[in-house]
Amino acid sequence: MDLSATHVHLLLNHFPTVGFIVGLGLFIIGLAAKSDHLKVASLVTMFGIALLTIPVYVTGSGAQQQVCGPVNVPEPCPEGGPSRVLIEMHEGAAFRSLLWMELAGLLSWLGLWQYRRVQRIPGWNVALILLVSFVTVATVAQAANLGGEIRHPDIRVTQESTEVPLGRAVGNYVANTPFVWAAGETLHMIGLSLVIGVVLLIDLKLFGYASAIPYATLDRLLPWAMLGFALNIYTGMHFFVASPWQYVGNVAMNWKLVFLMAAGLNMLLFTLDPTWGRDGPATPERSKVMAATAIVLWVGVMFWGSMLPFIGQAF
Repeated sequence: MDLSATHVHLLLNHFPTVGFIVGLGLFIIGLAAKSDHLKVASLVTMFGIALLTIPVYVTGSGAQQQVCGPVNVPEPCPEGGPSRVLIEMHEGAAFRSLLWMELAGLLSWLGLWQYRRVQRIPGWNVALILLVSFVTVATVAQAANLGGEIRHPDIRVTQESTEVPLGRAVGNYVANTPFVWAAGETLHMIGLSLVIGVVLLIDLKLFGYASAIPYATLDRLLPWAMLGFALNIYTGMHFFVASPWQYVGNVAMNWKLVFLMAAGLNMLLFTLDPTWGRDGPATPERSKVMAATAIVLWVGVMFWGSMLPFIGQAF
């Protein structure tokens, strides 16, 4: 079966809208019912949807290229095809919703980490999750509405704008401003260093090579790893929006996304596992497996990222 970017995009594009609304609804019900189980389940859902939104956005550019030609060739779509202007408006709305979605995912993870440590989610964290989540729902709904209008002119109410959409405006700025790209590369490496540094320290402890460091200290380092993860996502998406045609169909990019998604899920499981952060008893084997898997996954992310110019001619 030939599963193209268009197929994948059509398969996944409803998850950010429907899935996030379900997660937010569970969170609100959990708050009203004072149910910690519902709140934790909702935060896991929102974090997972934030991860899934990344390939949804990336495959959108692949779908555009298949139905309308290269993104970097600003010509109308073939006769009988959709409107390129409307597609780019959809891309801009999707880019805005992606930024908000990843922030909501970061705050959801922070709530899970707080609950793991102190068995409650602080009020300020709850307020931020609700505020950012409502904005996220609004932006995702706008992107979904524009996406539906692309192929269904009978329901179209949006007027095509003459302004440069957000996605193309940000992409052009990043691509045409050398210091922005250089600063993004620097932040990307700082983010990767934060993730790898924290993961290596925790792995050394779990395998008995850093016995002097208490688990409580390492647990407090987890937000720094998540900050690095967020830096990687935000800077990586800015690189992508600057020249999506270089990444679409690139096998190295596809594999990097696979390893990145798996690494994010690994970090989520590690956050939810209460057994690894206890001094005294022997470390459970499952925690050691998760720790070793984290290293393998992040090495995979780095390897396929390094292969972007060599396998896929991304630069």
